[in-house]
Amino acid sequence: MKKTLLALMIASVAQASLAAPAPASAQTAVAPVREVDRIVAVVNKNVITWQELQARVNEAIKQLEAQKVTPPARDVLQRQLLEQMITEEVQLQYAASGGLRIEESAINQAIANLAKQNKLTEAGLKAQLARDGITMDRLRSDIRRELTISRLRDSEVASRVSVSDSEVEQVLKSAQSANRTEYHLASLLVSVPERADAKQIDQLSQKVHKAQAELNAGQPFAKVSAAYSDAPNALKGGDMGWRPATSLPLEFVQMLEQLKPGGYTDVIRTQQGFFIFQLQDKRSGGTPMLVEQYHARHILIRTNEAVSESDAKARIDQVRDRILRGAKFADMAKLYSEDGSNAKGGDLGWVNLGDLVPEFEKAMVALPIGQVSEPVRSPFGWHLILVEGKRNQDVSSDHEKMAVKQQIRARKMEQAYADWVRQLRDSAFVEEHLDDK
Repeated sequence: MKKTLLALMIASVAQASLAAPAPASAQTAVAPVREVDRIVAVVNKNVITWQELQARVNEAIKQLEAQKVTPPARDVLQRQLLEQMITEEVQLQYAASGGLRIEESAINQAIANLAKQNKLTEAGLKAQLARDGITMDRLRSDIRRELTISRLRDSEVASRVSVSDSEVEQVLKSAQSANRTEYHLASLLVSVPERADAKQIDQLSQKVHKAQAELNAGQPFAKVSAAYSDAPNALKGGDMGWRPATSLPLEFVQMLEQLKPGGYTDVIRTQQGFFIFQLQDKRSGGTPMLVEQYHARHILIRTNEAVSESDAKARIDQVRDRILRGAKFADMAKLYSEDGSNAKGGDLGWVNLGDLVPEFEKAMVALPIGQVSEPVRSPFGWHLILVEGKRNQDVSSDHEKMAVKQQIRARKMEQAYADWVRQLRDSAFVEEHLDDK
């Protein structure tokens, strides 16, 4: 089983042990000394407790050790993770207030995928969890949290991000479009609140320069990122994965070209905050010419404040029943679909893998040509899908344009989500009590 998975699961044992009573054989006339739980943060009307924070710290230490990264000091990690937990809690509360719910079937599917990725049956996964003293309830809770935040990101940000043809053409005409290099990057972010005053900005600037001083003193980038970074990837050593040159600003590419693998940039000030980037490696990128495409139609019933999950599901079931009894898919799309493609009978044209949200795409790929799908839940609502054709298309002339568009969209998504989370965090009522005794 993957070490990172074990780290996640094994860490949950610590949470259970914090509240566990002493064994009967260890009890005496004197009551055992037990650590009293306390509130370390208030987030709107909810609280985060000391024991919850310690469980997350233990989990993070296991993750870092599994990645062969030396964890920072425990008090430093506590403060980093408390801020992360506050940010998560703000998002989870926002999701709950908007009626966003994760279906049990989605959690079941995620568990099945987890077992498959680790070459286990579901029974084998459960046995592995049991051997490590981890309950399925804890695993389901962690998966529910991750799926909620992922779906919230898609619903709040993905639908509002668009890329114009002129933006793509501008990149294609620039000097960087000729650069086929890909960069493996890591980052360290000290975020700056949107309404930060001069004193706050100065304090945060001192924080990032302290991190820079530790890097200059020879500390590993992954360890420093885990200790100082506010980014979600902090506990992965700040790893950003591989990024093509065309997805990065030209000035940044020029900066990376001056670095050797292992080197890092100076502090970079952006609207989001203070960044330091490390160049871990670079390579010449290749461009495949064949792309798998699907000619698809769909019908969408959206969920919102006026339309509940159950009502939307009932409506899509009714539409599907009419199609199965002989109604034309295109006609039903024109009548009932709440998507811009309804005027064209739900026709999405030929779409490439990677162009659509994962839930929709997974169902589309598995669907036989000409067969109407079961209802499919995505961040946008409930869909019916009809695949009219599949092909491997030679897109040598169009591939670069499509790739650039996807890269621009990914960059915009990343920035838009970071801005949205920051605004949500800044608007929340938060009191920290970590240092209270």
